[in-house]
Amino acid sequence: MLSINVAVLLVVIVVLRLRRRTEARSRFDEKMTVFIVLALGIVLAPTEVGQGIAHFLGQLVGGVSKANQ
Repeated sequence: MLSINVAVLLVVIVVLRLRRRTEARSRFDEKMTVFIVLALGIVLAPTEVGQGIAHFLGQLVGGVSKANQ
């Protein structure tokens, strides 16, 4: 039996959707891409990978804000 990780499937979908030309996108297409990215965020958030990304982004934002002071 083949098992597909939902997060991996959503990443593939996001990458394929974002590779398309910007001019060819409708408003519905843009809204659907945002929805899929949000779903990916919800799937990744409770995982170790999601926590690592959140920690990294927190450090990045903290460093940028300290550099601007």
